[in-house]
Amino acid sequence: MLVLGLETSCDETAAALVEDGRRVLSDVVSTQVDIHRRWGGVVPELASRNHIVQVMPVLHEALTRAGKTLDDVDLISVTSGPGLIGALLVGVQVAKSLSLATGKPFVGANHLEGHLLAIRLLEDAPEPPFLGLVVSGGHTSFYEVQDYGRYRLVGSTRDDAAGEAYDKTARILGLPYPGGLPIDQLAQKGNPQAIHFPRALPQADTLDVSFSGLKTSVLNHVRKQGVPQGQALADLCASFQEAVADALSKKFIAAARRLGLQRLVVCGGVAANSRLRSLCLERAQERGLQLYLPPVRLCTDNGAMIAVAGYEAWRRGLRGDVRLAADPAWRM
Repeated sequence: MLVLGLETSCDETAAALVEDGRRVLSDVVSTQVDIHRRWGGVVPELASRNHIVQVMPVLHEALTRAGKTLDDVDLISVTSGPGLIGALLVGVQVAKSLSLATGKPFVGANHLEGHLLAIRLLEDAPEPPFLGLVVSGGHTSFYEVQDYGRYRLVGSTRDDAAGEAYDKTARILGLPYPGGLPIDQLAQKGNPQAIHFPRALPQADTLDVSFSGLKTSVLNHVRKQGVPQGQALADLCASFQEAVADALSKKFIAAARRLGLQRLVVCGGVAANSRLRSLCLERAQERGLQLYLPPVRLCTDNGAMIAVAGYEAWRRGLRGDVRLAADPAWRM
């Protein structure tokens, strides 16, 4: 089955062609980073308007790269939630229009399920059950993946998502948006033990995490010491990054042990972070657990993961029709 995946949940316009939920024929992403950078974060109205401009060119480019036409497509999969309502509406309406014009069936896909199932695009992809950590700018959650379509939330952030904490910390430090990459690059030159930032909710009776206090600690440090430069800036970034990776990886391993799961998956935009990847791998290996990491290109929002999620939804019997609505708060 050839699936066309469309993703417009936030600030990436993406389309991909994926065969049988496993083989990527094309994967095209148009990012809006330059549009939102001057504002220090995503402006929903600007995001929606840019999706309108980019969605059809991106879709056509995905078809061209795959050497296919819409006649070759068997199923259209589109992100219908969660995300920004205006951005979601663009993708959903395009999918409905394509379905009506071509007679091709379509299905709504959950954005978070897409992140979890992006790992299916690896040759040695794990089969359920496994534990998934979805960590991005808007989400930080631990899911027990019992089967495709059966997910149990076992822990999450109580305030800021990890990616949100990165973006806010970057803004405090005068670094460009999005904050994940510049902080990661500086951190690799710094001492992660230079500043001890707090790890919230360290107690073993909860699998939740919290990053609001960490962000505040960075702000208080800068207020006292001023915005650091040179090596001091690298040390602060390394210390902040260590706090995030330490908290997430510890809770991740604790959740796996509590649930008796041997296979772990880290996914979402922050899964591209070098320290989170290395620390999760180190701690998983110490306990004889198998960690699966998608390549960096599949961590950020993309159409391929939505094609996979739609393919699995279709296999479970889900179908889309003209009543499909964008749901910005859709929970798995």
